[in-house]
Amino acid sequence: MRPAGLLRVATLALIWGSAFLWIKLSLRGFSPVQLTWTRLTLGAAVLVAVLALSARTLPRQAQLWKRLALAALLGNAIPYLLFGIAEQRISSSLAGAINATTPLWTLAIALAVRAQPALGALRLIGLLLGFLGTLVILAPWEDPGHAHLTGALLCLAASASYGASYVYVGRFLTNTGLPPVVLSAGQLTAAAGWLTLSLPAGGLTAPTWRADAVTALLVLGALGTGAAYVLNYRIIADDGALLASTVTYLLPVVAVLLGALVLNEPLTLRMLAGVFVVLTGVALTRRHAPKHVPPPPVGPRSDQPS
Repeated sequence: MRPAGLLRVATLALIWGSAFLWIKLSLRGFSPVQLTWTRLTLGAAVLVAVLALSARTLPRQAQLWKRLALAALLGNAIPYLLFGIAEQRISSSLAGAINATTPLWTLAIALAVRAQPALGALRLIGLLLGFLGTLVILAPWEDPGHAHLTGALLCLAASASYGASYVYVGRFLTNTGLPPVVLSAGQLTAAAGWLTLSLPAGGLTAPTWRADAVTALLVLGALGTGAAYVLNYRIIADDGALLASTVTYLLPVVAVLLGALVLNEPLTLRMLAGVFVVLTGVALTRRHAPKHVPPPPVGPRSDQPS
C-alpha cells in the first residue's frame, strides 16, 4: 500500500465519518428538509462542475433517468432526510455507529431478493453477529421513554434504505457502461429534485443564519456530498477497490470520536462494544466474498461494501 493511498483513505474516512457531526451542527439553524435539500443541491453542483471540466455530460436516456430517480430516492433522499430527523433526537455519534450496519442490510436485502448466493456458515454467523451488535448499540432496555429509540430506529431505517439502494444499483445501473461520476452526478441531481418536491412539508420556514450551522452545511454539501466522491474514485483507480473498502471500518470510529471530542457527546462502553461487534460481523460477512466495491452513496456509496 502506497503512503499516498493510505493518506487518501484517511482523508475520505474523515470527510464521510464527519458527516454526522456536520448534520448535528447544521440542525442548529436549518430544518431537516432544508438541510437535506441544500446538501444534495451543493453535492450535485460540485459533481456537475466536475463533469463540465472533464468534457462529460449528464445522462440523456429517459429510461436511465427513471432508474436514477429510484436509486436517488432510496440512496439519498430518504436516508439523508431520515438521518437529519433522527439527529434532532439522538447524538451524532450514535447515528454514525448505527450507520455501520449498512453493509449488513445490503447483504440481507440481496439475500431476500436472491441477488446474492446462499451464505456459507462463517458469513451467516457474521450477519447474525452484526445485527446482535446493533441491538447492543440500540439498547432499548435503557430507554423506557423511547425518546432516543425513535431516533435510533430512524437511523436504522436510513441504513436499510442505503442497503436497498446498493442492491438496486448493482442490478440496474452498474452495467450501463457510463463512468461512475456521470451516474453519481445524475443520481444527486435526481435526489435534489425529490427534496425540492418536499420543501412545502418543512422546508419553507425561515432558517436561523448561525455561522456554525451555515459553515457546517456548506462543508457537508460541497465537500462531503460532492468532492468526496471524486476522491473516492481516485482511490479506486490508483490503489484498488480493496483499499477503498477499508473506509467502511473507519467511518463509525470517526463519527463516535468527533461526537465526543467536538460536541462532548457521551462515549459509553456499551456503544463502543456494539460498534466493535457490528464491524466484526461485517468483516466476517466479507470473508470469501467477491472483492469488489459497489459504486458510492451517491451513485451509490463505495464506503459500504456488500
